[in-house]
Amino acid sequence: MKTFKVISMLLMYPESDWLEALPEMHAALLDETGFNGNATARLAPLFDLLHESGLIALQENYVATFDRNPSHSLHLFEHIHGESRDRGSAMINLLEEYWKRDFDASAAELPDYVPLFLEFLSLLPVDEALDLLGDAVHVLATVGRKLDANGSPYATAFQLLEALSPVEAQELAEPPVRNMDEAMEMFGPSLDGVEPLLKPGPQVSVMQMPASRRQASSSPAH
Repeated sequence: MKTFKVISMLLMYPESDWLEALPEMHAALLDETGFNGNATARLAPLFDLLHESGLIALQENYVATFDRNPSHSLHLFEHIHGESRDRGSAMINLLEEYWKRDFDASAAELPDYVPLFLEFLSLLPVDEALDLLGDAVHVLATVGRKLDANGSPYATAFQLLEALSPVEAQELAEPPVRNMDEAMEMFGPSLDGVEPLLKPGPQVSVMQMPASRRQASSSPAH
């Protein structure tokens, strides 16, 4: 589905090459109007931001929005498991979903990185893609609401995903914060067993910035 691929790209760190493809992305959304409804209108504020801002400004805004604000994290399981050991179990489950369908998830980002997950959905039959979107929508809708409350045009991408989901988004709990950094290094199953894939549950707010953008957060020019 082109719609999932376009949203995936819109949520990636801004780079000049894919920004030049914005007209093609807009056209791809129009091609799937029967599937995505009024996607181009929904995403208009985000397209306007990407068209009208300079590259450096977009990169600074992206880092401030997603890397410096844990509540906007683009890692799905961070909003459910934080850095606990349960996140490792969920990562394995998601990787198995990728491997079953021969999806190459060997990118630098973690498996639960939203643009990577959406790229995966774009390669699936519609019914399968929507089923998995329904699993993830609780997290995606939560991120979208927080972005919207902060006035970010990126909220529109998450609002569109929520609108496409066959499942109504549920509120996520806000449990006490715990700090368990070893989860970033351990992907083995927890002692409590495997958690359901992407279902709502306890989450924490501790965030470790993706390595690929740490330098960008400390340097205005990336």
